[in-house]
Amino acid sequence: MPKTRISGGLFIALDGDEKEPLGQRIIEVPEDPARSEGLRDPHSGFVAYVPAGSIKKGEALANSASGKTVRCAVCHGADLKGSGPVPGIAGRSPSYLARQMFDTQAGARKGLWSELMKPVVAKLTEDDLVNIAAYVASLKP
Repeated sequence: MPKTRISGGLFIALDGDEKEPLGQRIIEVPEDPARSEGLRDPHSGFVAYVPAGSIKKGEALANSASGKTVRCAVCHGADLKGSGPVPGIAGRSPSYLARQMFDTQAGARKGLWSELMKPVVAKLTEDDLVNIAAYVASLKP
């Protein structure tokens, strides 16, 4: 991935061709730093860098009935765009998705549906959370 710096709470890609290792993390950088960083334009897009192979691994986890987790579509709908009061997750920020699953595991989420998600994420590792977030974020919203 491109070498980045932190500015205003955002990762910003540095000019040039310098690279840095991604490791097992998700990094999102604005497509247009001036619009995102300076103007906080909500319509400015982001590019998410995820570990190689994570989308495919996440797809397998999100769609399996392996006993490690529950298929996302059971609650979030066949296209993961939501079902009734259950929110859509397709195309959401992968950082946001991973953080929500992590917070659910840690008991930091206290919303109406939080208790239903606890057993879904209970057995997932941090790598699993990254992989599922990468896959779900790659889908069309």
